[in-house]
Amino acid sequence: MKSLRIVFMGSPEFAVPSLEKLHHGPHNIISVVTGMDKRRGRGTDTSPTAVKKAALRFDLPVIEVENLKSPDFIGSLKTCNADLFVVVAFRVLPGEVLEIPKIGSINLHASLLPRYRGAAPIHHAVMNGETETGCTVFFLDEKVDTGNILMQEKTVIGPHENTGVVYERLMHMGADLLFRSVNRIAGGDYELQRQNDEMATPAPKLYPDDCRIDFSEDQSRVYNKIRGLSPFPGAWAVLDGQRFRIHEARPADYSSSDIRPAQIIIDDQKVIAGCGNGALELLKVQLEGKKTLDAMDFFRGYKGESVLK
Repeated sequence: MKSLRIVFMGSPEFAVPSLEKLHHGPHNIISVVTGMDKRRGRGTDTSPTAVKKAALRFDLPVIEVENLKSPDFIGSLKTCNADLFVVVAFRVLPGEVLEIPKIGSINLHASLLPRYRGAAPIHHAVMNGETETGCTVFFLDEKVDTGNILMQEKTVIGPHENTGVVYERLMHMGADLLFRSVNRIAGGDYELQRQNDEMATPAPKLYPDDCRIDFSEDQSRVYNKIRGLSPFPGAWAVLDGQRFRIHEARPADYSSSDIRPAQIIIDDQKVIAGCGNGALELLKVQLEGKKTLDAMDFFRGYKGESVLK
């Protein structure tokens, strides 16, 4: 197995274990490409991406980029003389970038492609009540998440796991899978599998309106959406005209005749919210601009209208 010259591309925490695993392996990371430092709060201070922090810790050269089609950026990539681009939780690369490395560009994606193509595969899998997900390493082409598959690995989604738990597991499982994939490429011992586009499902980026809970839906759908949006970006409804985040909940043993959809009642020191079919016990909640509280502590002294909209 020969040592490959690699340019690694990524920005968030999810990509850090992959960078670390490759850095400590037999291959040579020539450069790390990541997003620009972002302004923190209202001041002038800026924060580097999680990947940049890790790269500096490993004394790896960093290229920060805003415009992926910039001639300066493309020129700097060409001077790396890379065998392989390795992409984890980064942006869609233009075709002129994909053409640069000798072998090609591979991506680690947090789903079992072609299922859940897009920016938020873990969230959508949990929100949809999937019992299985995994990671895929595939060769990039110019369409999003459509390239030929190199390796996949599956994992179970527990019935009460939230996105944060699954994210953490896939972050480390994916790093191991990516490491093995790069080694296969280096050894030339691999076969590629074409994706079946007819089996593809979308996992688009989530916006605030996508995170609003409709308590007229049945218990399982509401519950899956809450855990699928926890701990980030967070599910919400409206309580007395204010955004009301629901960070944690669990199914409650209530029939539809005992409680109306979106109604909140206190029963045996539990906060119960009605759904279209059944109910949920609310555990951790947060009114807009306030701190997160145990639901019982929040509603114990609450004087407003106990209906979620």
